[in-house]
Amino acid sequence: MTDITYVRPSLVEARPAPRSTTGVLAWLQKNLFATPTDAVLTLFGALFLLWAVPPLVNFVFINAVGINGTVEECRVETAGACWAYVWSEMEFFIYGFYDMSELWRPNIVFALGAALLIPLLIPKVPFKRTNALLLLIVFPVISYYLLAGGVFGLKPMPTEKWGGLLVTLIISAVGIIVSFPLGIILALGRQSKMPVIKMLCIGFIELVRAVPLITILFMASIMLPLFMPQGTTVDKLLRALVGVTLFSAAYVAEIVRGGLQAIPRGQYEAAASLGLSYWKQMYFIILPQALKHVIPGIVNNAIALFKDTSLVYIVGMKDLLEAVKTKNDTALEWQSGNTATTGYLFAAAVFWMFCFSMSRYSMFMERRLNTGYKR
Repeated sequence: MTDITYVRPSLVEARPAPRSTTGVLAWLQKNLFATPTDAVLTLFGALFLLWAVPPLVNFVFINAVGINGTVEECRVETAGACWAYVWSEMEFFIYGFYDMSELWRPNIVFALGAALLIPLLIPKVPFKRTNALLLLIVFPVISYYLLAGGVFGLKPMPTEKWGGLLVTLIISAVGIIVSFPLGIILALGRQSKMPVIKMLCIGFIELVRAVPLITILFMASIMLPLFMPQGTTVDKLLRALVGVTLFSAAYVAEIVRGGLQAIPRGQYEAAASLGLSYWKQMYFIILPQALKHVIPGIVNNAIALFKDTSLVYIVGMKDLLEAVKTKNDTALEWQSGNTATTGYLFAAAVFWMFCFSMSRYSMFMERRLNTGYKR
């Protein structure tokens, strides 16, 4: 029998992938025109973008008046966004009625907050526990005395003068940070075997979730002073902080409860078999797993809370959006057809920047912590 076996002495050069599976056309076919429905939706989306994007770009960039522009340029009929107006009123949008000569105090608060927060968000930076203690305990005390004054020779600055982005960041930061541990406690209390604690937690959560935030702020502004002793007043900012924090805590509690219920029963039994106390079981075994599951929900609640700070005008506080509205109504020297629109665009851009940053960071943490599951 003839041996017809043949072994090639060299490898055949790799051939390029078929054009139908690579390149721009393949990507379009797979992602935009995979089905007739996808094709129709893609065409409608393209038509919408052609209708909406060019006028927006012309208004915001091409025909806009720069930060060095004048009032007369903004009043031209063909003028776009009046960024000169936003630049001239930037201090009011950020600090509200805070005294101009004392702006160094909130600037120090902003700088300290960034210096403590950024290292805490970077996983590889050491001394996380010390950093967290400084940010959550020391920083709020220093910030309060710096902003309010009245000590160490600092000029007193009542909260009625605080406003703009300063108030938005204070209320959102306090609401997000304080409501998180409160929500965890409420979630654990709702699952407690003690009837009194369980009913109190359920009652609080269901009551708060049954009413909108604006109602809670209205109650804090109008009804709360009626229950206080004669002559007692409650600071407006404190009313807003309490209302926003309690409102957010109820939603965080339900988010955390969902994470607790997602943990397999075997994890609870394994934790109990180690002889750990209830709080050690929660701290070391159950909560780390539960919180990892609900990162998207927690961040979603934080983003919603950050946007809901615009409702604090109910208690007389001027957050960023209310500061823009106030200046749009009172800055008569800048009155033009596009002034108000530009102010609201600026506020929308600021809100988007903070909310988008929180969303991107939450996705980063999900990928980092989701080591036990294949995505």
